[in-house]
Amino acid sequence: MPAAQDGKDAQAEQISGKLIAAAPLSSQPPITVPVHQRDAEWELPNGFAWVYHGEGTDHIQKPVIMADGFNLGRSDLQWLAQGLDGGEYKFLTALRKQGRTVILVGFNERTARIQDNAETVIAAIQRTNAERVGDDRLTVGGFSMGGLITRYALLKLEMRRMDHQTELYFSYDTPHRGAVIPIGLQAFAHFIPQDNDFARQMNSPAARQMLWRHYNSDTGKDEIDPLRTELLAELDRMGGWPRIPRTIAVANGTGDGMGLSIPPGEVALKSTGLIAFPGTTFYTQAAGSNVTVAQLKRLLPPASKPVTTSGYPELDGAPGGTLASYKIVADELVAKGGKVDLRHEAICFVPTVSAVAIRDIDKQEDLYAKVATLDPEGSEVDEIFWSSATTPHTAITRELCEWIIGRLPE
Repeated sequence: MPAAQDGKDAQAEQISGKLIAAAPLSSQPPITVPVHQRDAEWELPNGFAWVYHGEGTDHIQKPVIMADGFNLGRSDLQWLAQGLDGGEYKFLTALRKQGRTVILVGFNERTARIQDNAETVIAAIQRTNAERVGDDRLTVGGFSMGGLITRYALLKLEMRRMDHQTELYFSYDTPHRGAVIPIGLQAFAHFIPQDNDFARQMNSPAARQMLWRHYNSDTGKDEIDPLRTELLAELDRMGGWPRIPRTIAVANGTGDGMGLSIPPGEVALKSTGLIAFPGTTFYTQAAGSNVTVAQLKRLLPPASKPVTTSGYPELDGAPGGTLASYKIVADELVAKGGKVDLRHEAICFVPTVSAVAIRDIDKQEDLYAKVATLDPEGSEVDEIFWSSATTPHTAITRELCEWIIGRLPE
C-alpha cells in the first residue's frame, strides 16, 4: 500500500466517535431561539444551577427543579434552556407564565455516578427551600438520566429523615428499567484505533449504570455492568422511590406496542467505500443465540471482529423514545471520506415500558407490551403517560408537557 494512501486510510479511521447516547436536550439545539435571561446562578457541590423567576416576580415561588441528562463533560444550561423552548412547545416559558420559578440543575461532569450528581440536586433542593418566599411546595424531576438523579436525591433525603418539601416528582423519558445502545455500536466505539469521546462516554460510570446491557471493552462481553447492579440494589434498599411526593412519569414512546418499523436481523448501516472502516456492517437486533449484530473491519492496524449477542429481544424497533444512533455514525464515516449504506437512522433508546417503570425489557412480550391496555397500578409510579406517536428521546412535545403542567402543585 503506498504511503500516501496508508496515511489517508489512517486519518479516515481516526474518527472522533461522536456522542451517540447524548440526549437532544443535552446537545446543541438545531436552532437558536430567544430564551429569558437567567435571574441567578448558584454554585453547588459537583455542579450548578440557573434560576428563572416566574413572569412578574423577583423571587422564588412555586419552584420547579429540573435536572439535566446524560452527556460528556459539564452541563451547558443555555443549550438545555434552548431545548426546552426551541421546539413545538415552549416548556420553560409556559412554566414561567404561571408564575413558577424554574431552576435548571447542571453537573460538572454529566457522566459521573448518579449518586455523586444527586448531591448537586440535594443542594439545589435545600437552597430552594431556604430562599423561596412563602411555603409553596416543590416540583422536582429531570430529563432522561436527570430523572434517575432526582429520584435518587429525593430518596436520599428521605433516608436522612430530611423534609425536602417536594409535592411532585416527575421523570421525562427516564430509563428507569434501562436504556439501549446497540452492542455492535458499543463495540465499535472501542474498535476505533485511538481514544475517542464515544468510547469514553460508553465506559463512563453513568453509562454503565444506565444501560440495560453494557459492552465490556476489557473482556469483549456484553453484560449487566456491576455499577448498574450496585445502583439498583441501593435504590431497592432505600425503598425504590420517594414516598413523600406524588410520582409521575412520561415516555416519548407510544403506549400501543408499536415502535418504528425496523425488522430484526437486517443491515442497519454498512460502510461501503474504500476507506473509513470499509466493510464494517451493523445489523438490527434480532432474538436468538449467537446473533450477529456487527461485523467490524478496519484498515490500520488491520483487524476484523464479529460481534454477537444471545438472549436479546428485538430492541431496535421497540416502542420508545428514539435516538438517531446509526445516522450519527454514518455521518462520521462520510465526513472522513467514506461511503455508507444507511437503512435505519433512528432506533429505540428508552423503551416506553422502561420510561414509565411498568415492565422490564428483557423479554419480547414485555418490551412490546401495549402499555395503554395494562393496569396502571402495575407501574412503580403513581401516574403515567406516553406519546401518541413515536418521538425522539426527551423531545419536548405539547402533549407531554401539558400533561405534566396539569399535575403541578397549585
